[in-house]
Amino acid sequence: MISRITGTILERGDNYLLLDISGIGYDVLVPTCVMQRIDDCCGPDGKITLLTYHYHQVEQSKSVPVLIGFLNRVEKDFFEVFITVSGIGPRAALKALNKPISLIARAIDEGDLVFLKSLPGIGGQRAKEIIAKLQNKVGKFGLIRDQGAQPKPSQKGISEEALDVLLQLQYKRAEASAMIQKVLDVEHKVDSTEELLNLVYKQSRLR
Repeated sequence: MISRITGTILERGDNYLLLDISGIGYDVLVPTCVMQRIDDCCGPDGKITLLTYHYHQVEQSKSVPVLIGFLNRVEKDFFEVFITVSGIGPRAALKALNKPISLIARAIDEGDLVFLKSLPGIGGQRAKEIIAKLQNKVGKFGLIRDQGAQPKPSQKGISEEALDVLLQLQYKRAEASAMIQKVLDVEHKVDSTEELLNLVYKQSRLR
């Protein structure tokens, strides 16, 4: 089992590094959330050390060894927790983790379906399964200080603020909630309460 690898970067793609180790090239798959920080952790000589998740992918009559790389133990731990969800294997997790781990962990803890559905390959049903399996179990990962992970209001918080505004405008709770949900079913990324309310207003004019 290969658990750590150190080598010189020869080539890189969106989700992989080709490392030279004593003249032998190793392909290491890397989640986008980790790849975004590779340059900051690479030495002046192009060398880098990665913790690896090592498994064998069975393809028809052959078994292919696969390495997935991480910059630290916490990232690897989150990956291993994430793939405990039914239907999410290493390849699916590799694709899905394209945003900072801290934000994904917070979305899971807050039950933010909209955010989770925005992850590549994660549909509505899978997002529900992630929350059911991992909610209240990934809190420590939300404390990661990911570079580039800007604090922002959660989708849940935005929805609640928008609901309060609509209630103040004399809409009934059930009607207001339905208007908000109709927008969120279409717009998977809403960054502020003001934006959400503007979309609700535009939607109401189309009725």
